[in-house]
Amino acid sequence: MKKLFFAIVAALALSSCNTTQSLYSWHDYEDATYQYSKKTTEELQVKMLEQYKKVIEKQKGTRGTIPPGLYAEYGYQLCKSGKQAEGLDFMKKEIALYPESEKYISRIIKQLEK
Repeated sequence: MKKLFFAIVAALALSSCNTTQSLYSWHDYEDATYQYSKKTTEELQVKMLEQYKKVIEKQKGTRGTIPPGLYAEYGYQLCKSGKQAEGLDFMKKEIALYPESEKYISRIIKQLEK
């Protein structure tokens, strides 16, 4: 009886150590964004845009989709770097993927299109 109890407790303890996969994979998003916000240079902007692209293209989270706000942020940064048409497309993708963002993102789009 004691062996059975010990086996059950051990099995429960080991199963609770299982790690869960996050909803989204972020790669080096935080570091690239932090470095760019700390010192805004063209080189760091390129690095940050590459990280955004990596998160978009290599999404391995359990949801299998882009994190909320990333299309909009990537699109806005593209607009700032002179690629307005491509940037606006990504902002529209944000609205299509997350309709609740439409009110906020559409205002940004209108300002950028002026």
